[in-house]
Amino acid sequence: MTGTSRVRLHPLRTRRDGSDWIVGRVETGEFVAFPDIGKRVIELLAEGRPVDGVAERLTAETGTDVDVADFVAALMGVGFVAEIDGRPTGDDGRESPSLPWLKPRHVRWTLRPGVRAGLVALILCGLAALAVRPEIMPSPSVMAWSRFGTVSLLTQIAITWSLVMLHELAHLCTARAAGVPGRITLGSRLQFLVVQTDVSGVWGEEKHVRMTVYLAGMTLDAAIAAAGFVLLCVVPPGGGVHTALSIVVLTQIDAMSFQLLIFMRTDLYFVAQDLAGCRNLYGDGVAYGRFLIGRLTGRGGVSPLARFSRRERSAVRLYTLLLVLGTAVCLAVAGTIVIPALAAIALPAFATLLNGGDAPAVVDAAIVVAVLAGVQGLWVRTWWRRHGPKVRRWSASAAALLSGAVRGG
Repeated sequence: MTGTSRVRLHPLRTRRDGSDWIVGRVETGEFVAFPDIGKRVIELLAEGRPVDGVAERLTAETGTDVDVADFVAALMGVGFVAEIDGRPTGDDGRESPSLPWLKPRHVRWTLRPGVRAGLVALILCGLAALAVRPEIMPSPSVMAWSRFGTVSLLTQIAITWSLVMLHELAHLCTARAAGVPGRITLGSRLQFLVVQTDVSGVWGEEKHVRMTVYLAGMTLDAAIAAAGFVLLCVVPPGGGVHTALSIVVLTQIDAMSFQLLIFMRTDLYFVAQDLAGCRNLYGDGVAYGRFLIGRLTGRGGVSPLARFSRRERSAVRLYTLLLVLGTAVCLAVAGTIVIPALAAIALPAFATLLNGGDAPAVVDAAIVVAVLAGVQGLWVRTWWRRHGPKVRRWSASAAALLSGAVRGG
């Protein structure tokens, strides 16, 4: 790149955020905060001016000398540059969205105020039904509705995954309505296997749109649970329909409770992050936690909160506390309850498969093992896909240190 080079940028979305400008690509979800002069550089580059021409114009406008070539290099690092002098810069960083055939015009209605009002009205009706007839609240024992444990288990899995996909589709549809591609994938949160929708491209939208997208899944969950409460008032108990409605209601209550675990970056995490005015609450919380550990162990350094406003500092401190305590509690629950419970289910099933038994018992054991192995296998795969490169780097560093110690000895 030279002073006469002309830069073509990818389509970028821009919005004001306090004293800065949020600029980014909707297709990749990559957004960066720039001061006014940074936004002006981007505007001038987008006009087709050469690099030196942009620098001269900025000097004339602001009296400030800007190294535009370095700025362009930084833009390349975040994937904002499409071409330099007509030559593509490489991979554009886009991933295939989920349901690419779903166009914004198909789902634009999901952002209309009337839809939100209707869902809120349904939720209020459900709460009113529960208040008037509290006996309609299902008992957890309904989950074991069949005398065959595997039948109850498979029913619960089918209902849960169906409702989870509806939850994620709510995020996807509202994001797509705003012109954000969105992508549904599997992920891991500590010991939990989760389905997640990447709607990071919505960061370039106005706050009311961002909030609608973030809360779309929970709103739909609450509306489905509310509809279930209303129907439970009129459906006679004891039948299959009543049982199915009860399972749906309990599943949705459990799903909404999970969203309260904001230290695991649930839907409410993104709401809290936005309301607090933070841009990466999780990353800042992790950095601050490491800083505190370093200070306790005698290592110095500048607090990562020094560059934040008082409001942001308070939010990061509170989130760091939730992150540490929540992670510790989740891991403790996994070690003392979840793993022993899985073992209590899996070991008898393995014993039946190894030692034999009547046909129904063997089939039951095979289904239990298949379900547990499938879920845990998916968790391992998604965990490794996210953390595998870091583990390999740590392993390589440890091997290098060990090798050096052996040679030194």
